Amino acid sequence: MSLLFQPIQFGTLNLSNKIIIAPMCQYSATSDAEVTFWHEQQWAKYALSGAGLTIVEATAVQAEGRISHADLGLWNDTQAEKMKLALNKIKAISPMPFAIQLAHAGRKASTDYPWTGKGQLHPQDTLGWQTVSASELAFNETDTAPHALTTHEIEKLIQDFADAAKRAVDVGFDLIELHAAHGYLLHQFLSPISNKRTDEYGGSFENRIRLTLEVFQAIKNAVPQDYPVGIRISATDWMDGVESWNVESSVELSKALEALGAVYIHVSSGGLDAKQNIDIHSCYQVPFAHAIKKAVNIPVIAVGLIEEPMQAEGVLQYEQADAIGIARGILYQPNWPWQAAAELGAKIAVSPQYLRCHPHGLKDLFTSF
Repeated sequence: MSLLFQPIQFGTLNLSNKIIIAPMCQYSATSDAEVTFWHEQQWAKYALSGAGLTIVEATAVQAEGRISHADLGLWNDTQAEKMKLALNKIKAISPMPFAIQLAHAGRKASTDYPWTGKGQLHPQDTLGWQTVSASELAFNETDTAPHALTTHEIEKLIQDFADAAKRAVDVGFDLIELHAAHGYLLHQFLSPISNKRTDEYGGSFENRIRLTLEVFQAIKNAVPQDYPVGIRISATDWMDGVESWNVESSVELSKALEALGAVYIHVSSGGLDAKQNIDIHSCYQVPFAHAIKKAVNIPVIAVGLIEEPMQAEGVLQYEQADAIGIARGILYQPNWPWQAAAELGAKIAVSPQYLRCHPHGLKDLFTSF
């Protein structure tokens, strides 16, 4: 029996299978960081795919925390109201749980659409703004140096994460994922490459993980008891010959997060330094998930070029992770879970409108929502 299509539980949230649609920025929000019809149709595709859970794209808790000027935000009630209207439409057509990833881009903010190739927009540009970080170190040599957050600004940041979490619950999301990966703000505090602070948020490992733990705790305090909160981390900076964030650091951070009540660890990697040297190949991040899985008792999600159903199944069969994150692959093949069910001999629940669409010979594949 396929492990990929067995149920899994993230805290109090039950999923029908172990396929997780990982967060993917769509760069399609309004200038006020509000949802558009693009998000509605994209979320609807996810909802009808048969996956166990969708995690909505990185959503900024502050205006300056957006990766680009076209990113979603959840720092005010108007954004929340419009997001709630959109999510209600999606929940009307599918029972799939939806989560949201709360984020702050830090020094990697203020970018243009990625397909323009322009990179970061400077504060004097019409659509640009001053970025912030742990220290005044830019990601690229051509970027504007970020402003190093003061302790007072850090306090406000923590509160803004908590306020966004409250809004996420009210919107109707079933789970919150905290984004501490890919070189964005929390990762910038975690890594000694980008964090050169000398106060309680810099220097030692305990100091560098402090902000991530404080933000996570603030979110837990802001949401109802037993409401599930997970986290995404970069397991390594992929930097050779320098002191950096690595798998050993990630293992210790994951233990601390488990103690605070994290319901899962979502394991990615990289994004912190432009000089990273990533060995990209099929399932290249799975060993990081495996290392963390061996150290914690909560579920671990593996992600990263897990493209074929048999690859996903193998990761679970060999106990390298507990669930599988699919991202770009499901953009290319929106019904990837259907394909996986067919190849692995499993059943998958779909909307009843689709019950007659399967190829001849697969009549036992689909069940109805």
